[in-house]
Amino acid sequence: MARILVVEDDPSILRGLEMNLQLEGFDTVAAADGRQALEAVEGVDLVILDIMLPHLNGYQVCQRLRANGHDMPVILLSAKSAELDIVRGLELGADDYVTKPFRLAELLARVKAHLRRRAPSDRYGFGDVEVELDARMVRRDGQMVELTEREYDLLVFLMEREGKAVTRDAILLGVWGTGYFGTDRTVDNFITRLRQKLDTPGDPAYFHTVRGVGYRFVADGGG
Repeated sequence: MARILVVEDDPSILRGLEMNLQLEGFDTVAAADGRQALEAVEGVDLVILDIMLPHLNGYQVCQRLRANGHDMPVILLSAKSAELDIVRGLELGADDYVTKPFRLAELLARVKAHLRRRAPSDRYGFGDVEVELDARMVRRDGQMVELTEREYDLLVFLMEREGKAVTRDAILLGVWGTGYFGTDRTVDNFITRLRQKLDTPGDPAYFHTVRGVGYRFVADGGG
């Protein structure tokens, strides 16, 4: 049973999230502020973390978790929806970002997706593609696919955010890092390469363009 830490200062939201997570079979731990969150994190498999918190905000909590060596998935939960806020959260080590008001079904789906990727198996599949994460190997229809280091990093970055629209700036930051000064065109070119190697370039099933935003990876081939 996965153990999930829910950090939220609104009592009604906190209790609602706990109840629904427990109904899905998860064990939960609750914290109402940033200091409590850091005290309750041991043994936790995933963190749902609100940004606007007393004492320490969600950004600070996330930063300290990573600095202390905690590598569990962190899903930020906040009314902040500006692109800069999202990029800042990802830069500080968050794995995902859900804005309020949120759909409970979407949040639960993200929780399950992140926990699946944390499972002991290092294999991830979509369509006729299989990815061996530990070995950094990719096969399509049983045949090895040669990806460059950056192409592979981009693939994993998008798979880890399955179903979520990811901005080009967030992709540049997460895949290339803060010292790289690329452009939107850089991301577009690499997405084109992934489509050519792992998808259908003219009618992509997995690597979808989100107009005005960036891209979304969908493992089941949905739109």
